[in-house]
Amino acid sequence: MRMAEPEHFDVLVVGAGLSGVAAGYHLQDKCPGKSYVILESRDAIGGTWDLFRYPGIRSDSDMYTLGFNFRPWRNAKAIADGPSILEYVRDTARENGIDRKVRFHHRVTRAEWSSRNARWTVEAQHSDEILHFSCNFLFMCSGYYDYANGYKPEFPDAGSFAGKLIHPQHWPENLDYEGKRVVVIGSGATAVTLAPAMAERAAHVMMLQRSPTYMVSRPSEDALANSLRQKLPPMLAYQLTRWKNVLLGMWFFRLARRKPEKVKAGIINLVSKQLGPDYDVGTHFTPRYNPWDQRLCLVPDGDLFREINAGRMSIVTDHVERFTPRGIKLKSGQELAADIIVTATGLQMKLFSGLNVSVDGAPTDLAKTMSYKGMMFSGVPNFAGAFGYTNASWTLKDDLTCEYVCRLLRYMDRHGYRRCMPQRDPSVTEVPWLNFTSGYVQRAINQLPRQGSKKPWKLYQNYARDLMALRFGSVKDAAMQFSK
Repeated sequence: MRMAEPEHFDVLVVGAGLSGVAAGYHLQDKCPGKSYVILESRDAIGGTWDLFRYPGIRSDSDMYTLGFNFRPWRNAKAIADGPSILEYVRDTARENGIDRKVRFHHRVTRAEWSSRNARWTVEAQHSDEILHFSCNFLFMCSGYYDYANGYKPEFPDAGSFAGKLIHPQHWPENLDYEGKRVVVIGSGATAVTLAPAMAERAAHVMMLQRSPTYMVSRPSEDALANSLRQKLPPMLAYQLTRWKNVLLGMWFFRLARRKPEKVKAGIINLVSKQLGPDYDVGTHFTPRYNPWDQRLCLVPDGDLFREINAGRMSIVTDHVERFTPRGIKLKSGQELAADIIVTATGLQMKLFSGLNVSVDGAPTDLAKTMSYKGMMFSGVPNFAGAFGYTNASWTLKDDLTCEYVCRLLRYMDRHGYRRCMPQRDPSVTEVPWLNFTSGYVQRAINQLPRQGSKKPWKLYQNYARDLMALRFGSVKDAAMQFSK
């Protein structure tokens, strides 16, 4: 009996979060003749913003740059809460008919390229059955971390703790922490969001950190943006605010790289003003690394500092020796009593959700490829992945990537090409894909592709530079091979 042919699409998109919705919009807008489908492993649109449900969940970027370039953000708050962002993403999908292209509970596990047929065969787990699809171009929009599991260090005697032990990625519904003693382990964006939010109802929240993180306070509302929105057409006001924030972010990042000590002193001075002269800022808010060696943490409206000043929250800088039935024993000898311990210990990176890729029957390890323009991979045909910036909003690069994929598809159609593939240049030196010192990056550095020492293999982490290259630069170059 002959097996049924896989359902075929011109473009198959994996993931229905910010990136997948952006991909759907740009394909409809710029390649209206292309058929596409979005396969989503979960049961809803939203990606990160549907997965995380912990108290206070919010963006750590302003929504004028985290929002889509084609749909204005209209809310008063620039630093938005998770439910508002989720509503924005879903509204965008619904208004543009993208939601009708999504197939839920389809977890993509394998992708096999055939040069003879010039197409991918994609395998997806759907309930108890394996489904197969084929496509001319595979566009991965599933992010870079493991949706199933967060990073969970092995804490000695963790099983002895008599209270609740929770990871933010698996937040229990209706957790009662009213009047409870809470310890949040971590000092990254999740901990900085969670701790002040829980402090509003808990008896007390301690944020336990091994080392400090740079924290920058910023108003949750952008006064200029709100003013412009009242006086100008929505899209014009949005684009002006977007560019204002892009340029400010680029200026600050460059200043931090050129004059790290000056920027470090400025950040620490602002924290001191928030907490007063008697607070030990040197111990709890002065990192050992330079600004932007890791991502800065945003403190909207100074909420974390407000909770510390009110006595509802405190920061402890120390190392965990072991868990006890009552809480945590620190290496200093101090014991932190807790009813609830939250391990805000970070993400576990998992490129494309662990997708198995093969080209013409040969397994392909993406970690051994070189990244082309931050989105494609050497030796892998008709394949792209959406990745955002580490030093700016995710969606800025995401939108440019989607636009570029559409330009590439149109170029291939015009010239009758069926295959495009970046071919690695042996003269280009390998360097790590990401140069962040953050734990989640360093733990997975050997699982990630490499970048090159020069374009088009180099990741610039610079929106203006990428805008010129990806929106206006030539699709054809010496590294990209096209064939019919």
